[in-house]
Amino acid sequence: MGLRDKFRKKHDSDGEGDEVGARPSNSNPNPEFTFIRTDTHSAEVIRPPSADGQRDPGQFLSADLDPKPQRRSLDVFRSNRSSRSTSVSSNKSPSTKRLSQRLHLSRSPSSSENVPQDLPDIVVPVGGEADKEGTESQWEKRATMLARENEKNRSRPGTPVHGSAAPMIPQLLLGDGTSDNTPDPKGKAVSSKKIDDDIQEAIRLHEAGELVESTALFGRLADPKGANNPLSQVLYGLALRHGWGCTPNTAKAVTYLSAAASNAADIEHLALQAGLKKGGAAKGELVLAIFELANCFRQGWGIPKDPIAAKQYYETAANLGDTDAMNEVAWCYFEGFGTKKDKFAAAKYYRLAEKNGNKIIGNSWIWKDKYEPGNGKK
Repeated sequence: MGLRDKFRKKHDSDGEGDEVGARPSNSNPNPEFTFIRTDTHSAEVIRPPSADGQRDPGQFLSADLDPKPQRRSLDVFRSNRSSRSTSVSSNKSPSTKRLSQRLHLSRSPSSSENVPQDLPDIVVPVGGEADKEGTESQWEKRATMLARENEKNRSRPGTPVHGSAAPMIPQLLLGDGTSDNTPDPKGKAVSSKKIDDDIQEAIRLHEAGELVESTALFGRLADPKGANNPLSQVLYGLALRHGWGCTPNTAKAVTYLSAAASNAADIEHLALQAGLKKGGAAKGELVLAIFELANCFRQGWGIPKDPIAAKQYYETAANLGDTDAMNEVAWCYFEGFGTKKDKFAAAKYYRLAEKNGNKIIGNSWIWKDKYEPGNGKK
């Protein structure tokens, strides 16, 4: 007896009760076999080929997909299997995705190359204005560490080139052709009245809609071989990111934002060493650069997305007084972006933003009693 005949359906042993679609038996009844191929989502009943000769004689088995799902919780598999053929001769290759990828079980990295591994914990003192200043100095130290680690991963920006059509900006240099800014021994910029005036002129040009002239001036003030001014590097980086008066270049924007953070961090490091707990002359530039780098990490502007770095940068800027960063890090905690979900921490930063005048409508939940400081996480 051939193998094909052995797999044909038989009548019941008593020869009664023919089922619909059953083939007539032409031999003594034999035990029936049902072959089922299963996985974690579905079951395929292996049936013998029909006797009409339509199938390839070399194919002795065919598979019919059981339409009834086995586990509702694994419906993620359906999209990968909806077009699966009922024949083993199908030319469609099975999915090469791993099980963890199909179930979205891959873990997010617990660390980031853009965040120093030795970041110190912030020790929050118990009350007192002096203690608050001490906490702020800790966050500023963290900001300088983030800026320096980021600078290690970025190349220094070159001298901005705007082409021959770029306008000449008057009064950028002194009459003798030399710059009036005085760099410190490490080559970092120290602002001067002349540089401040030029920045104000660039801002005026920007607000007047003269974006090409404004961006050209910011670029010259940001030049590492020139004024090397941190604030101008931030503003020039933003111009490059958004294409204000120039061709957008997000990668180059990141190099200037990184340079701004690094320059400001060096100035602030000297201020911290001198015992200034509230920061030095470049604190504002440092916080602004850290916040804008956080946006780059979050959105993937010029660099790969890095949720962990984005959250760390936002939180650092938030604790140094940036109200936009307060809302952003609150969102990170609320959504679990770059960190574990924590509505208590989210409420804390949303409250802080509101108290500093940056309210988001629809956040009344943050004022529930269970999110009051001191009540603990619920």
